[in-house]
Amino acid sequence: MTAAIAAVILRRRAIARRRRISSYRLATRLRLVDDKGTIILGPGKADLLDALARTGSIRDAAAELGMSYMRAWSLIRIMNERFREPLVDAVRGGSRRGGATLTRAGRAVLRLYRKMSKASQHAASASFQELRRLLP
Repeated sequence: MTAAIAAVILRRRAIARRRRISSYRLATRLRLVDDKGTIILGPGKADLLDALARTGSIRDAAAELGMSYMRAWSLIRIMNERFREPLVDAVRGGSRRGGATLTRAGRAVLRLYRKMSKASQHAASASFQELRRLLP
């Protein structure tokens, strides 16, 4: 194989590689973290609050998100302990099947988090367009 043919093959491979990976999107992740690095609120916990509001059950919300019941409880416990007021009000199950609801504070926190996430995404979009021009 000659050097010219090898160069053509390498160029074609590079072009094909660029075509395969040319689809980029910006995915911002907003997290509220304490001084020890514990995530107090982030995308996963917000999704859990959302699912909880829809299903009315910690078990159903956890299943919807593909997490264990214990993991969901752990995340709820962290949020309830760190905010001034609990975000989730849970009633034990038993024979009458309990449930869980977002408190007024929980609804407010979820609404504000979604608002901040959207603003963060919007604020970064202009810079992302500039950055995107530097990508293949």
